Amino acid sequence: MRTRRTKDRHTILRGVSLGLSLTLATSLLAACSEGADDDGGKRQVLRVGVLYASAADESRQRQAFTDDYELTHPNVDIELAGAIDLDDRRSEALAGNRDRPALYEALKQLLSGSDPVDVVELEDAAYLRRLTQDNLLAPLDPLMQASGFGLDDFLPNAVDGLRGAGDPSVYALTSTFAGTALYYNKRLFADAGVAPPTDGMLWPDVLRLAKRVASGEGKSRKFGFSFDRWGADGFSDALAYSAPLQLKLFDKKAWKMTVDTPQWSRAWSDIAELYAEKIVPSRSDMEGGNGMENGDLFLNGRLAMVIGGHDYVNELSAARTYAADPAIKSLDWDVVSLPSFAEAPGIGGSMALTNLMAIGAKAQNKEIAWDFVQYNNSERMAKLKSRSSGKLPVRRSLVQPQGGMSYNLGAFYALKPVPPSEEREELYWNTPNLSPALELGRPLFQDVIDGKKTAKEALREWQTTGDALMQEIKRNPAAYDNGDYYWGGWGG
Repeated sequence: MRTRRTKDRHTILRGVSLGLSLTLATSLLAACSEGADDDGGKRQVLRVGVLYASAADESRQRQAFTDDYELTHPNVDIELAGAIDLDDRRSEALAGNRDRPALYEALKQLLSGSDPVDVVELEDAAYLRRLTQDNLLAPLDPLMQASGFGLDDFLPNAVDGLRGAGDPSVYALTSTFAGTALYYNKRLFADAGVAPPTDGMLWPDVLRLAKRVASGEGKSRKFGFSFDRWGADGFSDALAYSAPLQLKLFDKKAWKMTVDTPQWSRAWSDIAELYAEKIVPSRSDMEGGNGMENGDLFLNGRLAMVIGGHDYVNELSAARTYAADPAIKSLDWDVVSLPSFAEAPGIGGSMALTNLMAIGAKAQNKEIAWDFVQYNNSERMAKLKSRSSGKLPVRRSLVQPQGGMSYNLGAFYALKPVPPSEEREELYWNTPNLSPALELGRPLFQDVIDGKKTAKEALREWQTTGDALMQEIKRNPAAYDNGDYYWGGWGG
């Protein structure tokens, strides 16, 4: 959830060993195989599109999701087509800039060009929503109904994420998701004589717990809460904290900011107070050192609560086995669902759906394309992928704690994810140069932490300076670049 997420797009399709013994899983799959045999062994080509491709990465991509299918379907040859060719220096520069609209145009070309791909693998749901709006994907509901592929075992929140923008149809499938929850240190709460957090709490209650459990000074300070175990950025924390409330930053029609409001003042005051009172650790607190084995304050027993993804479970388990510090080895933790707001009950979680597979509206081999998609998202494939990736399966029957451990696994998918913000979508795709106006708020937020301004005063100043800059951006849009900015919400 940091402003500058370090996510290497050159390796977004991480290889996983899927085994060589998958059997045909559905009647449609068998029918496709029989049809190929009846056709005198005629070979068929399935074109699969990915956002990034390179000669060095192809073997990993094939191992991840095509090798097994080709082995069990000897008459099908799979061609990988990349929207961005990382072996081309011009394309590589585009990938490095992370120009999302330009990347999307390249992805569109894969699906609508003279030789459209049959299947496209999408790195996140933002592309899925946009492609459905542009009618570039085929709805899967008729194909699922014809083949008996049901979603009854899928987690409801996951199914919602597979639908199109404002459309009840399902347009993609995935086997796994990355969920987020609130980790807490049982011992720190017991030592403070404070009851630990529980599922379904509201944000004001969790922040009060954080203040009660924080104690100590200097290098022995025990912090109550952190939005992220590796970063400390109050401005971005305020954006993420307020995301479930769907507060607006900009009025695009009037080209003005919309931050001088009581709602924004509340969000800024809540988060700035946590930093000012050292309830949350500062960046210097999280840089490591201080005799710690590493800079992870939660792992080192100095942080009572932290938001983290399910992949953190593996790290905590490994630390218990391999850490030299006895305190780390004995860390007693559990998780609860993320807090929500009374104004948006039950909303506030994160269910990051990645590696989604969809069929192009112009697919030339829709039957084989569907066979490939359902094969890769079968129950068995979901089980294999969840074991090797650290992510959770989307099927309820397969959801279970890692390695026989006992923890509150349901916390990772208890809440509905923060819905996509219309403003965020607009700024990502159609007005990708407003980041400079947003960045004006960062030093002002620090002024609130330092006590130089009240939240209301800082937001009023941001409103004024932001309005002026937005008008300048409107007059000269090419002079301003959005870069890679995160607009708020929880990461997986």
